[in-house]
Amino acid sequence: MAYVDAEIASQPDCWREAARLSGTVATGLPRPGERVAVVGCGTSWFMAMAYAGLRERAGHGETDAFQASEFPADRRYDRLIAITRSGTTTEVLDLLAAHRGRTPTTVLVGDPGSPAIALADTAVPMPFADERSVVQTRFATTALALLRAHLGDNVEALAADAEVAVRAPLPLDPARVDQATFLGRGWTVGLAQEAALKCREAATFWAEAYPAMDYRHGPISIAGPGRLVWAFGELPDGLPEDVAATGAAFVHSRHHGCHTVLGSWAAGRTPVDPMADLILAQRFAVALATSRGLDPDAPRHLTRSVVLA
Repeated sequence: MAYVDAEIASQPDCWREAARLSGTVATGLPRPGERVAVVGCGTSWFMAMAYAGLRERAGHGETDAFQASEFPADRRYDRLIAITRSGTTTEVLDLLAAHRGRTPTTVLVGDPGSPAIALADTAVPMPFADERSVVQTRFATTALALLRAHLGDNVEALAADAEVAVRAPLPLDPARVDQATFLGRGWTVGLAQEAALKCREAATFWAEAYPAMDYRHGPISIAGPGRLVWAFGELPDGLPEDVAATGAAFVHSRHHGCHTVLGSWAAGRTPVDPMADLILAQRFAVALATSRGLDPDAPRHLTRSVVLA
């Protein structure tokens, strides 16, 4: 079994541990009404996007997400949250250093010995979610679980959904798919971006991601037989029918409201939170790698952390 397989399967327990941890680190997490920026690189940036959408939806205050290197230097926030698995990523360290003494900073980090901890005002180490794999899975979702717990979400229910996702059959055979597009709305746009990244990283596979409402403004032109459209969260009216007309497979499950079974999705599957659906997409990416004769623990051109000279 690949390292990443075991790390994906461990997510329900990691999320529960994150929920317990959230109560002990609340003073370092955003208070309602604060203007907050959340930053990261790659996967961590996509989790920042998801959290920003969730925090604003919950009415806790204006929340922006940035790739660390693209943070607007002249913009002021009440708090800066950095998500970084290794705590060694150059762009994140540079940003934390630049904001010392200017903006309260909190870092969510996997490695408790990382240099990011010394640069932040508050550190939330999560060694129980750190990973051996280059391809990031459980640390990212555990960081999001901790932040969702702080917003008041029921993480035990999320973990129960995750238990379903780590055991459920994949919605279709990866070997039969030659391209995938992931879609989201609101906070799930970040999840869609992360699902596509997992396919690219683990399997060098052609995968894209878009806001679901924008999909018909051009990207739908590549849909067709042998291709997959996978949506997280709320669906725009008419989108399933428009995708079906292209001949592409369509996958969707939503937690709130009526449960939809479309395309090749397993009939009778229990609806789960979109974050748990991301687990299924992670497993799909690993299965893609295996079907293509690749080792998901050894993705090409990638390292566990990007440290620039």
